[in-house]
Amino acid sequence: CAVLEVVPLAGGTFSAQLIPQIAALLAKHGFSKRDIGAFAVASGPGSFTGLRVGLAAVKALVEILGKPVAAVSLLEAVAITARSRGRVIAALDAGRSEIYVGEYEIGETATALSERLLTREEFLASVGGRTLVTPDKSIADLARGAGVQVEEIARPRSDAIARLGWKKILAGETISPEALEANYIRRSDAEIFSKRSS
Repeated sequence: CAVLEVVPLAGGTFSAQLIPQIAALLAKHGFSKRDIGAFAVASGPGSFTGLRVGLAAVKALVEILGKPVAAVSLLEAVAITARSRGRVIAALDAGRSEIYVGEYEIGETATALSERLLTREEFLASVGGRTLVTPDKSIADLARGAGVQVEEIARPRSDAIARLGWKKILAGETISPEALEANYIRRSDAEIFSKRSS
């Protein structure tokens, strides 16, 4: 299993750059699209536009190449990085003074118990007594200030998503392109704007 990645993608219009950069990366390392055996994709939570663009590209490639795909939660990738075992809380900054929170049971794999969007106050009220894992310094500082045990980690990169996805594929946990959906955990900005305009 080989993992190729470019961090960050060049250019500001990722929708226009993504497929050409994938082709260039494959060619640079002597691979073609026929050498791709499977796809792993971060399904969220995250930026509405970023998730939509990335998932649309993966759906198209999966359809064209007829390869399996596994969806990986970014919160799961954070949780599995924990040195602690047992029940852990993974957290990511969601903007708007909110936090994406995932509760996981960590063993050989990460079993999701819940994923939700919380205000900072709700987060502090719910995180006590468990280890918090986060790549976001502001969340780590907030939790430490409340006496929570924190493991501050580097933000998971695409190789971590690929490895988790590969484990899912080997376990038969694939998903059809039609069923592959973004895990937004909250409404998009467009939905919020539409609701305000109504």
